[in-house]
Amino acid sequence: MPTVIHKTRDQLETQRAQLLADVNMSYEQLAERAAMYSLGMDELDVWHTIEGLDHLLEGDS
Repeated sequence: MPTVIHKTRDQLETQRAQLLADVNMSYEQLAERAAMYSLGMDELDVWHTIEGLDHLLEGDS
């Protein structure tokens, strides 16, 4: 049986902000570097996680 994690919108937004702080970049900076394929592995992991969080946050509007 798969594991399901329940988080509030506030928790997702806090997680997103913390991830950006962890890589010391704004969303725009991270997106620009992702578009140029110039992210390190840890940064790429953050980028993919933020994409997923944004998808969840979009669906919660």
